[in-house]
Amino acid sequence: MSQPSPLAASALVFAGGGAGAVLRYQVGRGMSHAFGPAAMSGFPWATLAVNVTGSLAMGVLAGRLAKFGSGGETARLLLGVGLLGGFTTFSAFSLELMLLIERGQAGTALSYAAISVLAGLTGLYIGLIAMRLA
Repeated sequence: MSQPSPLAASALVFAGGGAGAVLRYQVGRGMSHAFGPAAMSGFPWATLAVNVTGSLAMGVLAGRLAKFGSGGETARLLLGVGLLGGFTTFSAFSLELMLLIERGQAGTALSYAAISVLAGLTGLYIGLIAMRLA
């Protein structure tokens, strides 16, 4: 099977990403409706649910593509990069981290995890401070 053109690849990511973002929003709304806003405000349950579900789905997709190759690059772009990327970027982080661990690069995996979390929090903090001072 041939690789999609850059434009077709972008369209696949766009379509999947939009669907993933809407799905993430609907999971949050659904959980808030089911459990009530008060229950949802004490802990980020919806984000946790989306991240765990997205990571599970990424594992299933990566395993399926590795085992069967069905759909190949089109499935990877539409479902992995697009849908799961729009649903949660944590799924991509989890996959990359696991690949490092499986390759025997535990130190690199630990560094990647620590740097990702700390740099993400630092970036968020700097952005908040910058906007508060503006």
